[in-house]
Amino acid sequence: MRIVSLLPSATEILFALGFDEEILGVSHECDFPPQAATRRRVIHSRIPHDLSPAEIDRIVSEYVARGESLYSVDAAALEELAPDLIVTQDLCVVCAASPDDLAAVLTRFTRQPKVVSLNPRNIADVWRDILLVGEATGRRDRAQSLVAALDERLRGIAEKVAHARPRPRVALLEWLDPLFTGGHWVPEMIALAGGKDVLGHPCEPSARVTHEQVIVAAPEILLIAPCGYDSRQARDEYLRTAFAPGWEFIPAVRDGRVFALEASGYFSRPGPRLAAGVEALAKIFHPSITVSSEAENLILPVVTAGQKTYTAAV
Repeated sequence: MRIVSLLPSATEILFALGFDEEILGVSHECDFPPQAATRRRVIHSRIPHDLSPAEIDRIVSEYVARGESLYSVDAAALEELAPDLIVTQDLCVVCAASPDDLAAVLTRFTRQPKVVSLNPRNIADVWRDILLVGEATGRRDRAQSLVAALDERLRGIAEKVAHARPRPRVALLEWLDPLFTGGHWVPEMIALAGGKDVLGHPCEPSARVTHEQVIVAAPEILLIAPCGYDSRQARDEYLRTAFAPGWEFIPAVRDGRVFALEASGYFSRPGPRLAAGVEALAKIFHPSITVSSEAENLILPVVTAGQKTYTAAV
């Protein structure tokens, strides 16, 4: 089977199901596992590199307002690869190429490939998508085994935090300028880890919030996970961000409980590594529990209590 994946989470799922040589083309963001980067890129972003978060938000908003895609499909490359299966998504026009981006390109194909579109809104949907990809590729049994292992991992965390008290008030920010709170499966991840999301809503898209809303919500733990950033980039972006007066009085900021996370692999990307993301959150919320070394390594404190953790907005 000749496979092209147009989104990073699908690429991770395909490799987790044992595919390797069959994966011929990927998107510009497919970076895990490392061998994904060796595949031919058939999707390119129209957003310039090295922009500030505010500039990225402005350009994205302009594209969306005009009804234009943020991505270009390399039609010649895709036609040359002649895939039997293309995996894409229909969840977010900002996150990855969509079926609409693909439709015009496929009209020139003499042999139409099968197209599978993923659209997860919660963790159960993500696991369902693993099964869907397994069914489409003839790896149903392997997909079922993977989902069972992921479910077992989440049950283990649920048991560890079942009686943990108190459940901390948590806010996860998936963009910093402007502020956006995490949506879809992220509030569910926070709940599974033994926390209470004070801004996000399960199964709903991420939403723009004001500095004042975050201040009033008074989270005891603040998670910094900008979409597309690793933990160090997230930490650096947080430390250079100008926040409104009063930010320093947020309990999480005052007490040094601000943590940067690798959003790309473990929070914003709906793939198998969400389970490790839940483990990492559980360790942040309830430090006495034990978790995997993978999850331990995801946690990057921004600063310790007493250090300056904000810059007042002009």
